[in-house]
Amino acid sequence: MTALFAALATPSPTPTSTFDADLVSPTWVGFVFTFAVAIAVVLLILDMTRRIRRVRYRGEVREKLDAEAAASDTALPEDR
Repeated sequence: MTALFAALATPSPTPTSTFDADLVSPTWVGFVFTFAVAIAVVLLILDMTRRIRRVRYRGEVREKLDAEAAASDTALPEDR
């Protein structure tokens, strides 16, 4: 039984290849790409915020104009 455990416990050989950091590191190209994506995301967020704000202001102005038109429509028959 001991021989069986000894046969199963033999370590496997370690890889002999050397690790080349230049093949797996992102270098400056990875940094530039990541930076460009981050800038694009920030610009898209700013543009989306501006567009949402514009739509909200247009809605407020439209509601105000509708309220003024409704008020002037009800005021006209009373004055005549």
